[in-house]
Amino acid sequence: MKNLIIVFTALLFYTTSGLAGSPYMATGIKIGEVTDSQAIVWVRLTRDEKRVDFGAPMPKVTYTHVDTGEPLDERKHYRMPYAVPKVEFPDGSSIDTIEGAVPGARGVVRVHYKSGTETEFKSTPWQKVNSKADYTTQFRLTDLLPGSQYVVRIESGVSISGEHRFLDGSFRTAPSADSIAPVTFTVITGQRYPDRDSQDGFKIYGQMLKLDPDFFVHTGDILYYDQLAKTPALANWHWQRIYGMNSLVEFHKNVSSYFEKDDHDTLMNDSWPTMETAFMGEMTFKDGLRIFREQVPMGEKTYRTIRWGKDLQIWLVEGRDFRDANDMVDGPWKSIWGVEQWAWFTSTVEASDATFKVLISPTPVVGPDRDNKADNHANIGFAYEGNLLREFIASHKNMVVACGDRHWQYVSVDSTHGVKEYSSGPASDKHAGGWKNDMIRPEHKYLNVIGGYLAITVERQAGKPVLTARHYGVDGQVLNEDRVTAE
Repeated sequence: MKNLIIVFTALLFYTTSGLAGSPYMATGIKIGEVTDSQAIVWVRLTRDEKRVDFGAPMPKVTYTHVDTGEPLDERKHYRMPYAVPKVEFPDGSSIDTIEGAVPGARGVVRVHYKSGTETEFKSTPWQKVNSKADYTTQFRLTDLLPGSQYVVRIESGVSISGEHRFLDGSFRTAPSADSIAPVTFTVITGQRYPDRDSQDGFKIYGQMLKLDPDFFVHTGDILYYDQLAKTPALANWHWQRIYGMNSLVEFHKNVSSYFEKDDHDTLMNDSWPTMETAFMGEMTFKDGLRIFREQVPMGEKTYRTIRWGKDLQIWLVEGRDFRDANDMVDGPWKSIWGVEQWAWFTSTVEASDATFKVLISPTPVVGPDRDNKADNHANIGFAYEGNLLREFIASHKNMVVACGDRHWQYVSVDSTHGVKEYSSGPASDKHAGGWKNDMIRPEHKYLNVIGGYLAITVERQAGKPVLTARHYGVDGQVLNEDRVTAE
């Protein structure tokens, strides 16, 4: 029952007034990596009830040349590897008092959870949050019932004894692999803080909630480190200021998520593991890998596949950890995914009997992309591997691609292999760009340089499995609809 309403007993509703010194959960919770039997609940404890409001000081970054120490104009030397940053906190501010900051707090947490058919809550053991991981912790819930609505109640405090605070949430488990059940999920990308379109964050989160999706996928560029995240502490601040906004808190406590990362939430634009640059200061590629896993619910690997009933299986892939340098000469030796991930992907797709198979990629596979890009499978930088990937996808019936990264919406069909790709477009209209609506290529079946989100529904219509992909604008209006009937 998708709209199941859970009424908690009065005994569970403790008042939180007068809990002096008790930590808050101002950055909410994230529920992720949901299967038909498991889920991971991410929790962070905070010192304050709310994020530092708009209008507070912001850090200022200036640059000097790595060799000469000469001051550099950021506009002319932005992202240059020789530009060394210096961060200043104006007006007596600090990492804890700048706009959007949500300082963490020590404490303990546990999770109570139950399905709509169960009368008693199960509870996890208490866990301390990790101060070295931005005061976060994660809980793996197991032995869950497939195709079920679950409620969670997060309990936190300074210690196990004493008064505690509570935060409620909910999520849905995947149907079992042999179950015929309709599934709807949403996909977004390009969530840049300065380009938000609401005082609560981004309008798309409230609109996506209206669809009551079974799950949500963020394909990466969750935030943008490039300009200000010159230290790991400032990188964590980027997560705080985004996920302390009300629209995101409300969404993520009610919808389960799968997170992928891309370049801007790993290190900087078009980054790879061996990149050398002074531009990001103390922040390193390895820091980016670690922080991502601390800030979102995540299992053993950042590439994974999940079955959602008889008619749908999704593949979530890793596009940064294993890639060769973008400026390396292209050929059979050059890869974004790496040997291990390639083997996993091909073997799991071959083994799947799901009606529809959806590859959800942080970057485009089909495109078309801009001529000056060399960072993804849709352009010349990784053309050899891109062609292999499109050829493999085309060899499997009812397999499509949903992608992020590009700042415009599209539906494209590869002219050589016939692979169909849906680009979600960015999270706000202000962040749209990089293409023009009159730049229609033969591959385009739909093109719109606009913000919004993608929703995909897989269901049976007149007994036949159908995949429907709808592009939405930021205000929830349907901009395009594309259907694929299973062969």
